[in-house]
Amino acid sequence: MKASPALAFFVAVALAAAVVPVLGGCGAPPAVAQPPPPEPSLATSSTQAIQASTLPASLTAEEFSLRPLPGADSTLLQALQRNERTAPLRYRVIVIPGSGCAGMGPMADRYFAGLLHAQVLVLHKPGVDAQARTAPGDCARSFVWRDRHSTWLAHARAALRADAVQRKGQPVIPTLLVGISEGAELLPALAHEVPHVAGLVLLSASGLDPQKAGELQARRLGVQSDWTALGRIVQGAPHDSVTVQGRSLGYWRDLWNWPLTLPLLQSPWPILQVWGSDDALVPAVAYERFAQLAALRTAPFCSQRMEGADHGLQRRAEGVDGIQQVWAWTEQWARNPQTGLCAALPP
Repeated sequence: MKASPALAFFVAVALAAAVVPVLGGCGAPPAVAQPPPPEPSLATSSTQAIQASTLPASLTAEEFSLRPLPGADSTLLQALQRNERTAPLRYRVIVIPGSGCAGMGPMADRYFAGLLHAQVLVLHKPGVDAQARTAPGDCARSFVWRDRHSTWLAHARAALRADAVQRKGQPVIPTLLVGISEGAELLPALAHEVPHVAGLVLLSASGLDPQKAGELQARRLGVQSDWTALGRIVQGAPHDSVTVQGRSLGYWRDLWNWPLTLPLLQSPWPILQVWGSDDALVPAVAYERFAQLAALRTAPFCSQRMEGADHGLQRRAEGVDGIQQVWAWTEQWARNPQTGLCAALPP
C-alpha cells in the first residue's frame, strides 16, 4: 500500500524527483515492530572500528574508496572518500546524503565530477551499504526501525570526530559541509565537529524546521488532514517502533521536534542554499520563508533558485545537471576563498 503523497517526500532518495511508494501506509493499522536483528557486517568493536578507519594509503585521484569510520556504539559507517581530481588541492567537501537506504557509491563519480580541486568525504547512515541501489520503498525493516535523526546525528558526530583525529598534522584547508535534502537537517549540529569549516551548503533543503516544511507541503497538496492526523499519532502513546507512513514513530517524533531554522540563523558560518523551482518534494514557499528569516543573519547567506530544476537539481527537459553548476560555484570560490562563498553566484 502506498503512503500518503503529502508525506512521501520525506522518504524520497536525495536525487528523486517524484513521490515514491514506502513501506506501510496511512490506511494500514500501525503494527508494533519486533526487535531488529543484529547487523554483524556493519558493527564491530571500538578498537576494530578505529583500526579499520585509517586513511586510505593508495587512494587515486579518479576513484572513490570505501573508508569505514567508527560511529556511535561501536558501529561502522560506510563512508566514501576521493582525493582531488586536479592539482592543487584547495578545499575539502564533507557530504551528508539525504533520506533512504541507497548508497551513493554507484553514482558518486558522476555526481561529484565537478569537484576538481576538492577532497570529498561522503558519510552514510548506519546500516546503509555504500554500493546499495535499494529503492526507498524496499528498505529493510531493521533500517526503518533504526532510522531517526537523533541516531543518525550521534553516529555522524562520532564519525567526524574520528576523521578529525586521523587528519591531525595534515595541511590546513577550508572545508565545506554539504547537506543533501534531509542531510542538511544535521549540518548545524555537525559543523562544530569539523575543523576549518568555511561554509554550509544546503542542496534542496528549505532550512525550515522539518515539521514546518512538512506542513507547508501538505498544504500545497491539499491534504492537511493527513499531516494533522500524523501529528496526533506522534503525540500519542504508541511505541517508537510502531511503523506509520513507512517510518517508525521514533523517526516522526524526532522530525516533529527537530530544530533547524534557529540553529542555522544563529550559526557563524556562511550558508549557500540551492534549490529548484520545480521541486516536487519541498514547496517554494518553504525556501522563500527561510530566505526572509536568513536575510537577518550576521553571517553571509545566499539562496540560488534554479529555474526548471527538480528536487535533484536536474533540468531534465534540457538535460542540464544543476549539481555540476553548484560545484562550478564552489570551485570558483576555492580559487579565492577570501571573497566569500556567495561571491561566485551570478548576480
